[in-house]
Amino acid sequence: MDNLTNLTIEEIHGALAKREASAEEIARAHIDRIRTDDPRVRSYLSTCEEKALEQARAVDRQIAAGEPLRPLSGVPVAVKDVILTRGLRTTCASKILENYMAPYDATAVQRLESAGAVILGKTNCDEFAMGSSTENSGFYPTHNPHDLTRVPGGSSGGSAAAVAANLATVSLGSDTGGSIRQPAAFCGVVGMMGTYGRVSRYGLVAFASSLDHIGPFGRSVRDVARTMKVIAGRDALDSTSADISVDDYEKSLDGNVRGVKVGVPNEYFEGLNPDIRANVEKGIKLLEKLGCKIVPIRLPHTEYAIGCYYIICTAEASSNLARYDGVRYGFRAAEFSGLRDMYRKTRDQGFGPEVKRRIMLGTYVLSSGYYDAYYLKAQKVRTLIARDFVEAFDDVDVIVTPTSPIPPFKLNEKLDDPLQMYLADIYTVTASLAGIPGISVPCGKLPGEPPLPVGMQIFARYFDESRLLQVADAFEKAGGFSVS
Repeated sequence: MDNLTNLTIEEIHGALAKREASAEEIARAHIDRIRTDDPRVRSYLSTCEEKALEQARAVDRQIAAGEPLRPLSGVPVAVKDVILTRGLRTTCASKILENYMAPYDATAVQRLESAGAVILGKTNCDEFAMGSSTENSGFYPTHNPHDLTRVPGGSSGGSAAAVAANLATVSLGSDTGGSIRQPAAFCGVVGMMGTYGRVSRYGLVAFASSLDHIGPFGRSVRDVARTMKVIAGRDALDSTSADISVDDYEKSLDGNVRGVKVGVPNEYFEGLNPDIRANVEKGIKLLEKLGCKIVPIRLPHTEYAIGCYYIICTAEASSNLARYDGVRYGFRAAEFSGLRDMYRKTRDQGFGPEVKRRIMLGTYVLSSGYYDAYYLKAQKVRTLIARDFVEAFDDVDVIVTPTSPIPPFKLNEKLDDPLQMYLADIYTVTASLAGIPGISVPCGKLPGEPPLPVGMQIFARYFDESRLLQVADAFEKAGGFSVS
């Protein structure tokens, strides 16, 4: 069977059931493609070929024994390198954890493997998931498969690029302020963040604990829905995971969105690249043709979201990253005089510039005399942003916005201007602060050569991932991914 690297999950299962291909053949096809194509894309930090082939052979043995296929049997998966994988390196794309071997699996990884997934390797990202371009990796930047001179977005750029380049069928990323949705938009794939607490964070290396999520990337909404169903649900090892039943998301993918009320907030269409705006507006018109009712809404506290987000996330990062001091985890400076000097040199040599910047910002906003002025005030604004969404969902079922105000930018274009990099997250941080679910789906491409992807973002009520996926799937089935 040809083209084993561009199959959907359903197509993989069809090939396995009909014995047109084995799980081992599918895994080998992906490994071969990674060897030939990834030196240009650089989506992976490490691969685990023998582990992948061993898992694939186990699937083939189960099929030969007449056992039914599991939800992800034989599906090649990539995992962002901030998510623990037992016996494999988990570096967080940081020199400070360059040789760290994870002693256990994250719950999301364990659930993938229990569902029959084949783990191909660990993907590149911004160091400790701090960034919007995957240029802040401690090892090398990832390139956008659509244009190798441009960034794939971040921080989960490696996971998005791997799926876009057919180097994995689905992948896991993490999203703190848009780190799944923005790279999904830049790479022209589907990326989903569930409600906060929908997916266990156990085994996710912490950046900002009240904002961090694990979520899937795929080339179709159905693939993302199935992967999300596998990893979602209560976990006794994560006290913040929600004890709320998980729907069978694939059952909601019926293509019928007639009567669904779609909110469109004006605040998300200001200061926007005009070509992106045109594509997203065409996407909204397509939803209207499908029977959705378009409702103008207001989310009045949106303008405060970036400032609010970068106070809260840096404050939590400065606390979470205090553990990397050379005593217990990872790298330790070779030469030092005394304990304090060891701390200083270890952190100076082990962390990159963006991580240091965020630690310093976070330490400042938590410091005596500034806590009330910055951190406490930001938490109050966060409540107002969440209230905006709650009130909006009294009138609408979903909210549709652009994912990013700008197209994928050139490598090194914004690296020396952190403020511009932070402003690229303006449309994604709001959902993170509110804790609601969000998904980015492809919405055509920009004119030019090569044409660059555009992402359209959809939000839903707390724990209403089924509705989110239903609208996204209907949009895909109606040709929305290539809207023009």
